[in-house]
Amino acid sequence: MCAEPIRFYNRYTQSVETEQVYGEKWLRWSYETPLGRIAVGALLTRAVFSHWYGWRMNRRISAQRVLPFIADYNLNVEEFARSPLEFKSFNEFFYRALKRDARPIAAGEDVAVFAADGRHLAFPDVDAVPGFYVKGAKFTLGRLFDDETLAGEFAGGSMVISRLCPVDYHRFHFPVSGVPGEPRLINGLLYSVSPIALRRNIGYLVQNKRALTLIEGTRFGRVAMFEVGATCVGTIKNVFADGRPVAKGDEKGFFTFGGSCVITVFQKGRIRLDEDVVAQSARHVETYARMGDRLGVAGE
Repeated sequence: MCAEPIRFYNRYTQSVETEQVYGEKWLRWSYETPLGRIAVGALLTRAVFSHWYGWRMNRRISAQRVLPFIADYNLNVEEFARSPLEFKSFNEFFYRALKRDARPIAAGEDVAVFAADGRHLAFPDVDAVPGFYVKGAKFTLGRLFDDETLAGEFAGGSMVISRLCPVDYHRFHFPVSGVPGEPRLINGLLYSVSPIALRRNIGYLVQNKRALTLIEGTRFGRVAMFEVGATCVGTIKNVFADGRPVAKGDEKGFFTFGGSCVITVFQKGRIRLDEDVVAQSARHVETYARMGDRLGVAGE
């Protein structure tokens, strides 16, 4: 069994750290053993499993998990908009809101920000990159968009993969100001989006259920934003009003329980991604950064 640790670059400490993986033993059994992979294909990727697990996390008794989880993963309760004792279920805690000043939004009309807390990969030219999590493992924009014509508008563009761990703040926000259209659901399965799974098959990201929103009228041209579901994440909830202007950093929606992913795609030449994230991504190392932190500046 492979036991390669998950390491990431922490933008704030400027050091490489090892991730404390929620449910690591279960994940490694599921994706790194023959029997586990059979279970994944037969059950764990199906919506019924995630709905069942979501039901468990919505029960009042699940609230007993909140305080131990906060202690185990050293979460900063000072950021929470509500006291940990107020949550009526673990799921309610999981998609918690934060205080308004907990995530400052990087200023500047020509500055784009990360759409979510998490560990990020950023590629200036998605068509030219040799691989995402490992060399030789990538997917096409056509598969991501599930629409070759639309994908063609973003050929040679920049892509940011933002992976949210269960320990992260699980609301996602607009990375740029503009006018978002109606989200389009692309149905699929619910594989894990942990690197434990993605190193084995990057295609999981484009096989999973996902929602696509196109943001028009931005300083960065047309921007595509995907929310990708995963095992135990049967619900992607968008809460914005489509067709109405939004500001950079405005809340877009949230995920229910589990790890999940946001993918942002920019058209060719429309953004210059920050070099620290690009350099780490070229080594297949994710960069930890929070929502509202600077991602890059407008290219044209």
